[in-house]
Amino acid sequence: MAQNNKKDNGSGMEKVAAFIVDKRNLFFLLYIFALIFSVIARSWVQVENDITTYLPDSTETRQGLTVMNDNFVTYGSARVMVSNVSYATALELQAAIEDIDGVTEAVFDDSAGHYTGAAALFDVTFDGTETDPVSVQAMEEIRQTLAGYDLYVDTRVGVDDSAQLESEMVVIVAVLLLTSRAYAEVPVLLLTFLTAALLNMGTNFLLGKISFISNSVTVVLQLALAIDYAIILCHRYSDEHETKPAREACVIALSKAIPEISSSSLTTISGLAALSFMQFGIGRDLSVVLIKAILFSLLSVFTLMPGLLMLFSPLIDKTKHKNLIPKITAVGKAAVKTRYIVPPIFAVVLAGAFWFASQCPYCYSYTDLTTPKQSESQIAYQKIKNTFGTSNMVAVIVPKGDYKAEAAVQRELDEMPEVKSTTGLANVEAMDGYMLADALTPRQFSELVGLDNEVAKVLYSAYAVHLDQYGELINGIENYDVPLFDMFMFLKEEMEDGNITLEGDVQDTLDDLFDQLEKAKLQLQSEEYSRLVVYLNLPEESDETFAFLGTIHEVLERHYPRQQCYVVGNSTSALDLSSSFVNDNNLISVLSALFVILILLFTFQSAGLPVLLIIVIQGAIWMNFSFPTLSDTPLYFLGYLIVSSIQMGANIDYAIVISSHYSELKHTMPPKQAIVEALNSSFPTIFTSGSILASAGILISMLTTNPVICAIGTCLGRGTLISICLVLGVLPQILVLGDSIIERTSFEMKGLTGITHTATGTMHVNGHVRGYISGMVDVDMKGVLRGQFNAAISTGTTVDMMEESVSLPETIEGEATEKGGAELENETV
Repeated sequence: MAQNNKKDNGSGMEKVAAFIVDKRNLFFLLYIFALIFSVIARSWVQVENDITTYLPDSTETRQGLTVMNDNFVTYGSARVMVSNVSYATALELQAAIEDIDGVTEAVFDDSAGHYTGAAALFDVTFDGTETDPVSVQAMEEIRQTLAGYDLYVDTRVGVDDSAQLESEMVVIVAVLLLTSRAYAEVPVLLLTFLTAALLNMGTNFLLGKISFISNSVTVVLQLALAIDYAIILCHRYSDEHETKPAREACVIALSKAIPEISSSSLTTISGLAALSFMQFGIGRDLSVVLIKAILFSLLSVFTLMPGLLMLFSPLIDKTKHKNLIPKITAVGKAAVKTRYIVPPIFAVVLAGAFWFASQCPYCYSYTDLTTPKQSESQIAYQKIKNTFGTSNMVAVIVPKGDYKAEAAVQRELDEMPEVKSTTGLANVEAMDGYMLADALTPRQFSELVGLDNEVAKVLYSAYAVHLDQYGELINGIENYDVPLFDMFMFLKEEMEDGNITLEGDVQDTLDDLFDQLEKAKLQLQSEEYSRLVVYLNLPEESDETFAFLGTIHEVLERHYPRQQCYVVGNSTSALDLSSSFVNDNNLISVLSALFVILILLFTFQSAGLPVLLIIVIQGAIWMNFSFPTLSDTPLYFLGYLIVSSIQMGANIDYAIVISSHYSELKHTMPPKQAIVEALNSSFPTIFTSGSILASAGILISMLTTNPVICAIGTCLGRGTLISICLVLGVLPQILVLGDSIIERTSFEMKGLTGITHTATGTMHVNGHVRGYISGMVDVDMKGVLRGQFNAAISTGTTVDMMEESVSLPETIEGEATEKGGAELENETV
């Protein structure tokens, strides 16, 4: 087919489209520069692996984590289990682990918590933090040292949650091949998508820092949510190219597709925008990244894809194949026959789905969740958990200085059955049975350390002067008692300043002690706070655990009245997330539905149709989240918040496609026939978009080992399939049965009396008539209607029913009778 290079002089949209098509080489060049920049800029993106960072600032977890991170160092740790070893061999392995550079200690004994059933568990602490190279290297050496044994390692050392999700494109390409009209369309679609994805990833650095969830899942969701925009333009081009040369077809297709695609994207964007109103900041993070992804997809479809279509046009013409998507006329006919049966059944199912969805067993920590694909660390965690149980640690942060209160808190907690153990300055041994928080006099200190008593008195006097406690000097320094930890740290400072010099074994003993004290200080005490580490005999998330957190606060309030204390851990994080979830859940549900209704209200110019569409999609959402209740499987709460928003914003497009075709077709044919044709026209688009979104969700759930992303993928894939089933199997019946509601609430009905005449016979009319007479009419006329009709008559219209006319029972407004058509005669009244 010869290419026509003549410039278009059509509408404004056609002129814009012609400019894009004709200047395609310029756009190619701009995109090449943008892609080079994006590839470089991807390395600038900072990724946040800690999901608790996005908790509201008002929560205890967020405040406590801020205080803890600003004041303490948390060294890396690992739980290392070796199976099928004797106790003697386990002792040898303990020594081997502790000899590795970078390992502080490897705790092991003959208790059931460390040795049971020929399995040994070593609690390893490293010299550096989780990300410190010292810890990472030491962890690698541990693996090498124990490589010959049955080894299981549960640790966060060296783990990077921000690694990109490697999505397999085979399924997506297969779907595109099945739904495309020419095989050469596939590279056009993929190039358009990959460009949009790269641009989005390359500009994420502008947001400062993004979550590992947004970083890993966006590329797949972008494909699922946005590639149907490219398919719409591609199919438009194919239709126009049947009768027009490539350039003209591309211009016309683009001019028609821009408003259609822009309108379609609004529902998706509005659903994602609702996420930004969550208290939990992860919603805003994901919302911004995904909306940006949609916008880049639109930009690529509008400005890059037309040029690619022109570039691949000869190949597309050569590789055309038969449309492989069948017609579903039988589904449409079944919908007409079951229009009085399916909607009532759906109403009952809807009520049940609402109840089951409201009972969904949400969880707020994902440590114990399993995924279809298990990582080495997840397998190790489950193995250690089944052998030795879980280890639930919380940190208790209290104001510094009151060692008696610290000791009292630890004693109370240690006596409680819910507590496995506590660690703090009050129960860390210094020397010879004395704890770091114990207060000693100068004589006791001199005997403990091996100092001369007079030297000890001078040291205590210097300490009193340092703290401006001159009263102690007056009352007698002999009775002045100072906590061991404070005195050791003061002695360390004095020795470093050269004020005190010791020799021999005393110096060597104190040097080793000072090294241990420095690590203890970094972990347990800062300038303002002290930290207690508490291990619980409770799961991370349960009603009993949440209740015991309240008990800990009661203990703290008794010993630190009117002072701010914090309890921080996975359990407190789960408690805070569960508290904010209720508000976020209601907010997202209401805003998603409200935004979509507003868009549909102006799209269809009807108040009734948006409500009908929302009912169907909301029903799909409730059904989707009934599955965790029915299967008694915990659902990570983020899966609900994110997927319910995406499902409302994206899946509503399927309902819009059918409704749009139905609204157009019923102008020229009866509603029953219109719904059959609407389903045939809509099915290829729904199948294409829905199968991509469902496949993307299933791929995410199958390929990732991260429980958060797996939950999102599972719910997204399942929800999309449910939405497709409902819009094909329930929505058509609702549209036909509810046609009267749609017509009566249409903005186009303004100016009509709102009275629908349903009659048979002959009617003389002089005015405006809108309704069905073997098809729809919406005209000003002067003439005679003869036959069966169902129409709204405008105010001021003259209507004269002839004597032979017989009124029929009112039917659903908009439904034409099946007993023949009416005749229209242009006779003068």
